[in-house]
Amino acid sequence: MALKEEQLRLIFGLKLKQLRGDKGLSLFGLSKKSGLSKSYLNEIEKGKKYPKPDKILAMAEALEVDYDEMVSMKLSGSMAPLSDIILSGILKEIPLELFGIEENNLIDIIAGAPEKVTAFISTLFEVARHYQVSRENFYLAALRSYQESHQNHFPELEEAVSDFARRYQIDLNTKLRSQDLAEILKEEFGYCIEEDGINPDEFPSNLRSVFVPKTKKLLLSAGINEAQKVFILAKELGYCHLKIEDRPLSFSWIKFERFEEVLHNFQASYFAGALVIPEHRIKTELQQFFKNQSWDGRAFIEMTRRFTDSAETFFQRLTNILPGHFGLNQLFFLRLEQAGDQPPFLSKELHLSRKHQPKALTGTINYCRRWLSTRLLVEAENFPKEDSLRIGAQVSSYHDTGEEYLMIGASDNDPFNQEARRSMVIGLDMSKNFKRQIQFQKDPQLTYKTVGTSCESCAIKDCEVRACPPIRLQNEAQEKELQAKVQALINSAS
Repeated sequence: MALKEEQLRLIFGLKLKQLRGDKGLSLFGLSKKSGLSKSYLNEIEKGKKYPKPDKILAMAEALEVDYDEMVSMKLSGSMAPLSDIILSGILKEIPLELFGIEENNLIDIIAGAPEKVTAFISTLFEVARHYQVSRENFYLAALRSYQESHQNHFPELEEAVSDFARRYQIDLNTKLRSQDLAEILKEEFGYCIEEDGINPDEFPSNLRSVFVPKTKKLLLSAGINEAQKVFILAKELGYCHLKIEDRPLSFSWIKFERFEEVLHNFQASYFAGALVIPEHRIKTELQQFFKNQSWDGRAFIEMTRRFTDSAETFFQRLTNILPGHFGLNQLFFLRLEQAGDQPPFLSKELHLSRKHQPKALTGTINYCRRWLSTRLLVEAENFPKEDSLRIGAQVSSYHDTGEEYLMIGASDNDPFNQEARRSMVIGLDMSKNFKRQIQFQKDPQLTYKTVGTSCESCAIKDCEVRACPPIRLQNEAQEKELQAKVQALINSAS
């Protein structure tokens, strides 16, 4: 494998630092012994410069090591895992700059960590490689962390939408129409839009649009509805107004090659959501809705419809507005999908405080049937309905932690699969701040449920909707019983 210049510089710098430390020399001391300036040696150790052969020889003689050892790409001792991490190139996959971290600083932190910490970090990278964590999943996990660290509210993108509306005279007090957005794309940005450019019989149903940069042609699937078309066009306007060129060319995306594509896709999607559901209007509507003394599902549907016919777009937008304007940042968002009689599976999640349940679990899992998100799918007939949309609310208390949330959710037909349904739910921690603002949380007509995470790991007894026995808990109990018997045997034989 050909090594990149930066990898050579980083590993050589760490090698020099390690050898200097082994000899008990300061940078000043090595400078005196080698005849090289202290500032030059410092630049080398920081990975900013790679010395010429004569300089390497001077350092090798001063450190009393062979030239070949100096130029070897392997570190020794506690720093050995670090060379593997650098050579793997995985640090380049991590968007460190989003979190205010420079690669050199991270390497310095790892290099200065105790041996066990360095080994632990190396183990994490090994687990990721062996379990074939895909680049896309890695990027999306990094994006979620970025969203969570900013409470999923980005004022600069909100301002960009306001600027766009002023510039192109968009009335943000009315529901957007696709024909108005298409006109701006054509007249201002030179787009050519083909309404039936993608035959849904020839491509997967989740391929809604494709952009051709060379001709600025936007191909739309013949199978999309008005709400989907509005969002696609608003997203394209986001790319244009934000001057984003490094972007995925299909929607939904097929493959992300770089993290920049993931980030820019998110920014354009945020822009689209903020254009469809303007900040000032949704804030005002929510303030009024939260003053209601009782939960009114139909009023919630009507509020959603005033902005969009896409329940998911509305719920996603709530994850921006509730933290940004109401201080309700202890929230999570879940999207579950169900095809036929298959168990629902978790296809999207966001946890702003990073502590909420559930998190996505691996393997075949029966998520708790008492969740609002699963009830909206498996007990759909128990919830108010308008067209294909069903709406619901409940207070959920987690059996194992005591955490209590108000859940608001909706379910509708999966736009990608007419034989499937999906549910979108937002969970709000019932904190003092929450109780001050949301009056209908006192409504005695609200459904109250004690919930778990999955049937396999749930200790709730006599659950009326359990899908399978608590296999994991039973296995743990058997292991403890066996351990106790073995220990008793050891004690009796001692």
